[in-house]
Amino acid sequence: MGKQAVSSLPQSIEATLALLESGGYVADRALATVLFLSLRMKRPLFLEGEAGVGKTEIAKVLATTLGRPLIRLQCYEGLDVSSAVYEWNYAAQMIEIRLDEASGVIDKNAIERNVFSEKFLIRRPVLQALSGEQGKSPVFLIDELDRTDEAFEAFLLEVLSDYQVTIPELGAIRANEPPLVIITTNRTREIHDALKRRCLYHWVDYPSAERELEIVRRKVPAANERLSDEIVRYVQKLREVDLFKLPGVAETIDWAGALTEMDKLALDPEAVSDTIGVLLKYQDDIARIAGGEGRRILDEVKSDIRQSAASLNAV
Repeated sequence: MGKQAVSSLPQSIEATLALLESGGYVADRALATVLFLSLRMKRPLFLEGEAGVGKTEIAKVLATTLGRPLIRLQCYEGLDVSSAVYEWNYAAQMIEIRLDEASGVIDKNAIERNVFSEKFLIRRPVLQALSGEQGKSPVFLIDELDRTDEAFEAFLLEVLSDYQVTIPELGAIRANEPPLVIITTNRTREIHDALKRRCLYHWVDYPSAERELEIVRRKVPAANERLSDEIVRYVQKLREVDLFKLPGVAETIDWAGALTEMDKLALDPEAVSDTIGVLLKYQDDIARIAGGEGRRILDEVKSDIRQSAASLNAV
């Protein structure tokens, strides 16, 4: 398979909406606006919201539609420079030193310059993101930044300020062109204002029922129309319940896929009970829905659909 052609950045909000649309992402105008401004102003885009609402998918779609490489830094507690930025290939360096000594090289400075050269440098996501070619800089996804500690956040602040990192043995490495940076956080902790000030901000909320239905239609085209409608209505009502973890759009899509695989044409109590683990991931939440709350929601969904049908027939 050949390389995907690199596309130019969108020149308007409407073009940004169309770009996301071409990648199968159903966005509202507010998101398209802040993404357009982020691309034009060459500023990182800071996306905050609950897990599963589509923050990470934005970076993936952007990379695909623009034909740019996607560099993903998955954040976690204890993330350090060697995992995020670079490290040296120590095993290869030791072999090189042995070979130099065996060949009679005695100049220690020459040996040092040799082993601390680019060919022994292992580039991790941050350094990879700074190594893009002019006009083809990658999409740099810094995913779930809130999982790291404040020390790494401070380091990242320096990287995003100048788009460069300093390697003691090689000096400063600066990006020829800044990457397109997308930062996501699930808000398990607050990110320092200093980093947020360098970004454009957008809160990615749960979608409206109309937009979520359109997402399901695109992502699970094999799903029956009635089933898709009932699934979205059910999930929308479920998010009004006081659960430990509300289902995101990702769970809605998975649930639609699971029920379609079971050849379901509509929701029924048995189908909901059998597949609720696709939608909810905590036992207390599952127990609450299985204890009668789920049946109440399903009855409301069926009633709403009947009323909507009656209203249409009356017109």
